[in-house]
Amino acid sequence: MKKRTPFIVPFLLVAAILFISSLLTSVGSKYFTSSYVSQSIKNFSPENFVYLMGLEFSQVHEVLPEKSKPPKISAVVFNAATNLKPGDIRSLLGRELPGFYSYDAEIFFAGKGADFTNLPVESSPPLEEVLKDNEINEENIKSDVPETNKKKPKMTTNGRKVVYIYHTHSYESFKPLLKNGAVSSNNEKVNVVAVGKKLTEELEERGIGVVHDKTNMAEALHAKGWSTNDAYTLSRSMVASTLSRNKDITNIIDIHRDSQPRKLTTTKINGKSYAKVSIIVGKEVNNFEKNRSFALKFAKQMEKKYPGIMLHGVMIKGYNQGNGKYNQDLAKNAMLFEIGGVDNNLDELYRTTEAIADVYSEFYWEAEKVSAEQK
Repeated sequence: MKKRTPFIVPFLLVAAILFISSLLTSVGSKYFTSSYVSQSIKNFSPENFVYLMGLEFSQVHEVLPEKSKPPKISAVVFNAATNLKPGDIRSLLGRELPGFYSYDAEIFFAGKGADFTNLPVESSPPLEEVLKDNEINEENIKSDVPETNKKKPKMTTNGRKVVYIYHTHSYESFKPLLKNGAVSSNNEKVNVVAVGKKLTEELEERGIGVVHDKTNMAEALHAKGWSTNDAYTLSRSMVASTLSRNKDITNIIDIHRDSQPRKLTTTKINGKSYAKVSIIVGKEVNNFEKNRSFALKFAKQMEKKYPGIMLHGVMIKGYNQGNGKYNQDLAKNAMLFEIGGVDNNLDELYRTTEAIADVYSEFYWEAEKVSAEQK
């Protein structure tokens, strides 16, 4: 009978590392946000656990695929202890470069051209910068995209406002709509509020009642003596207050724009230019799995109906890569859209907004149909 290789020492070492990691993360990711800690358990695969168990219970190995190989104990211990992953340079650089973990977001569903080199980066420009009265390019704030038809929709929410659209970074704007290369403005004709207004009109055209919050976030932050780093704290209070007053609201949408250039944020569909879309899902909420599942279905349907329209399809972000929650724990259905980038014009933004409304209304009315059947 072949003598079994002693394994108790490395097994206990790995077990100790995993126990400490799980203990730290269970205390609360709000206080222990290091990607080093949060990834340590993920890097130890279920297959490796099965092999460990198989050292004591040989029958366990029967559940493994035929081609599976036992892990190298030295590699397992090294990986668990250092969180370095061969083939992923971010695992090394992220330990050494301050702020590099902001690029550690997960691309859960990638659109064409999306990769880790062009991730949208969440930045907080100085408040004095977003408070500037940047000059508008009047020639470019008129869109050739036709207005909504104002036809009576087949289905309606019967006067109920069920969707809340808001803008945590309302000052995010677009270069073609401003002069001198400016990218921020508090004028709702040229910033993301204009996109929210268009989405409101398109959803209402499809019978869905909407509350559109046009709060000037720069002024609101200034009034409180806060900085742009506090934007999500402010928007969270806005969302919570609105939901407490309007019990009909089940869906919330936060609209942003990307910081990437035109070549990445623009696509052609049937000969017309569209701004690309990314969906951000916060993983630091209890309903993360549900939010991620819905975002994935939505992104796939968008890509199916409007091929090429998704940029970073669905991105998962924790505390290290951004806010981590994005208010997505406050409502039954919550989404954050990044529509276009700094170089997109109004026509491109409006066409994409129509596309979003098209798909969003499909999902909304299908959910309503299922809900009615279950009653």
